[in-house]
Amino acid sequence: MSTSYCVDGLRFRKLNFLRPFGGVGFSNKHERIKVGRHNCKQIDVSCHLVPERLEVWLGRKKMEGFGQKVKLVRTLLVDNYDSYTYNIYQELSVINGVPPVVIRNDEWTWNDICRYLYEEKAFDNIVISPGPGSPTCPEDIGHQALGYVHGAEVVHAPEPVHGRLSEIEHTGCRLFHETPSGRNSGFKVVRYHSLVVDPDSLPEDLIPIAWATSNDLVSLLNTQRADASPDFYQSQNGHINSLGSLPKTLDGFSLPSIISEGIPGRVLMGIMHARRPHYGLQFHPESVATCYGRQIFKNFRDMTVDYWQRLGLSSITERRVPSEGQFTRDFPGNGHLVKGADQRSNICISNATCGSYQSVGVKPLKLKWRKYDKLASQVGGAKNIFCQLFGDHKAENTFWLDSSSIEKERARFSYMGSKGGSLWKQLTYTLSNQSDTNLSGGGYLSTSDAQGSTRSLFLKDGFLNYLDKELKSFCYEEKDYEGLPFDFHGGYIGYIGYDLKVECGIAFNRHKSRTPDACFFFADNFVVIDHKNDDVYILSLNDEKTNALPWLDNTEKKLLGLRRSGKSSPGPVPQTASYSPSKSSFVTDKSRCQYMEDVEKCLRYIKDGESYELCLTTQMRKKFGKLDALGLYLNLRENNPAPYAAWLNFSRENLSICCSSPERFLCLDRHGVLEAKPIKGTIARGSTQEEDELLRLQLQYSEKDQAENLMIVDLLRNDLGRVCEPGSIHVPRLMEVESYATVHTMVSTIQGRKKSNITPVECVRAAFPGGSMTGAPKLRSMELLDSLESSSRGIYSGSIGFFSYNQTFDLNIVIRTVVIHNGEASIGAGGAIVALSKPEDEYNEMILKTRAPVRAVTEYESKSESA
Repeated sequence: MSTSYCVDGLRFRKLNFLRPFGGVGFSNKHERIKVGRHNCKQIDVSCHLVPERLEVWLGRKKMEGFGQKVKLVRTLLVDNYDSYTYNIYQELSVINGVPPVVIRNDEWTWNDICRYLYEEKAFDNIVISPGPGSPTCPEDIGHQALGYVHGAEVVHAPEPVHGRLSEIEHTGCRLFHETPSGRNSGFKVVRYHSLVVDPDSLPEDLIPIAWATSNDLVSLLNTQRADASPDFYQSQNGHINSLGSLPKTLDGFSLPSIISEGIPGRVLMGIMHARRPHYGLQFHPESVATCYGRQIFKNFRDMTVDYWQRLGLSSITERRVPSEGQFTRDFPGNGHLVKGADQRSNICISNATCGSYQSVGVKPLKLKWRKYDKLASQVGGAKNIFCQLFGDHKAENTFWLDSSSIEKERARFSYMGSKGGSLWKQLTYTLSNQSDTNLSGGGYLSTSDAQGSTRSLFLKDGFLNYLDKELKSFCYEEKDYEGLPFDFHGGYIGYIGYDLKVECGIAFNRHKSRTPDACFFFADNFVVIDHKNDDVYILSLNDEKTNALPWLDNTEKKLLGLRRSGKSSPGPVPQTASYSPSKSSFVTDKSRCQYMEDVEKCLRYIKDGESYELCLTTQMRKKFGKLDALGLYLNLRENNPAPYAAWLNFSRENLSICCSSPERFLCLDRHGVLEAKPIKGTIARGSTQEEDELLRLQLQYSEKDQAENLMIVDLLRNDLGRVCEPGSIHVPRLMEVESYATVHTMVSTIQGRKKSNITPVECVRAAFPGGSMTGAPKLRSMELLDSLESSSRGIYSGSIGFFSYNQTFDLNIVIRTVVIHNGEASIGAGGAIVALSKPEDEYNEMILKTRAPVRAVTEYESKSESA
């Protein structure tokens, strides 16, 4: 079932419920790269829990009184390569008083399982996460494992249900203690499944305990919010808890009086074993939108405590119960969090002084800056500042993280600069060619500095590890940036391409990117604009040997000169009245017919349980002769302003990026707060105010779009759950509609507090690529998408932004973007395919998302021809 609970693995010699563990001893490299198959040793993000580490944790101290003196419950959490496992991890960490140990379903051998469960008695209960696929496949445990291993039949559900809610009726067994039941009870749960256990096939050992009617599906915003449990919505500010609220019971005392046969018109949502404390749920108690989810987890914890009390202490071997801090130390990464979290030799804490560092490779940095109050509007705004200060010579080697849409405080700061001072350099990274038989990874890094010196090296451990070490090497003093209201104070600005997913968990890339897989400038001299207060800042970052004053003085002179002269840059060409993709002369990688066929394939994968949601994409391309890329970007930002827009020009690579993204991928602020803002759900703007409002409401209450958004919110909660403090993840805004120049979009916000021992790059690794561009479960979905898409996404679907030297970052999702490389412009677009998708609608949505960037290219091309 979707989340399965087991507490008797410590007593029985054979743990039948864990029998579907697939991939044990799986070693054939060719088999590893098949869609839907995984080998955890190829996953770079994993920090595996090896048996030796468990031995460190296990002790031999006599435990006296489990229920009275021991308040910590130790859970083994089995991850089935799902994207919701760490939502369960977060909840159990809070409820159990100690984080669970997470292992992948093919990480331990059967001997390991027997040793730690039966001989060492290391765990008090077991939780099996949800997962893609079917339990009939050895590599997948699947959602219905408890039923399958006892002989029940797994069949297709009456319809696939993903990201939608149902009311639950249950028997009142202890798992549902203090949980209401039935229609209009307020017990609404989120479902992610295409397969179900056939209730007519249940053996005598399995008893049904919960059902949902097959025709009562609802979307989140169409439910009565007043019906939600108190824990579901926080009363003061409307924030949604990371989980709902839950029950408590172990049915060893007395079994409820129920009928085990199937009930017509209902879908089985829960089962239990008649003699063993095994429970399976088809719905997802860990979802943000499930009511009483937390209560269910609390009930399970209490059932565990009662179970061991009733068995008596004689059945438990002597062992030491660790504190939460000990537990976390003994399991670095705690099973697949991030790699290298405990390698901290050179990282600089926020108040460190450079004089205290003697480590080899440490780079002391000093920051100088100046502020000019209310200057931005006096000198023509951000566009004029960029064009006059950095726009010469085709704006070569320049960057502009451009908050060109600041309505409703969506964004506040813009950062701009060019080839700078003594610390400036460019990093260009290209993944090595990977064949079916060589999955070693790594790639080639080229670096060039301000003096023109270049060098190349092969990074066996990949680009993200290199970037992590770079950021750890910086030493600085907090007083240097006291008073600055923004988080970028110098450091790396550039992009991470989608194919770097191979450094974040995916086994391989089927396609090779035409552009570098990552490009960054180290920005040491730059300008910042505060759009809220109209202030301008100039900043210079140097080592202890370099004088920052010359650049600051020169830039100040230029800025003040703009105010005196009143000089401004030319505006973009006016927007034309009509637009037609057919007139743009862009060629799409896949025709309308091919794209719709791919949507049908996605729907079949979803029906068979391989994925809940697949973000299918394609690209369109156009060859150019000469093109003023900066002029094109200025036209794009004028006609489609966006809060996370960007201009990047890497002249050495003949590469310019014109981005008008409305979507934040992930940011980390100076207070250690991580934030993601995924977009799922898009509709065109109306031609009149009345039509526009109707379209906005249509998006707001679209069941399909709500399902898309909810699935990605749960996925992002999971990704942040790998690196955030337990209990800190919340959703302050869920499914809000934001309006832009050409579209309405549905946006949610997820936040959490970063763990102190996790680096910024590790946060990115845990969540990249952004879930809104992959689907869920993420790993399986990316494999399926690689098999469907005909070319690499390249920069599209990746991230543009900054990594500041003082351990903050802000990255967007690369959408609504024109990439100009070697005389070709490319635009990527796509959409999330869910069970409710219709192929023609999905094709039309994909075309809609290309409208702004295609029009920008077409209009600027027309202007150039007429000039």
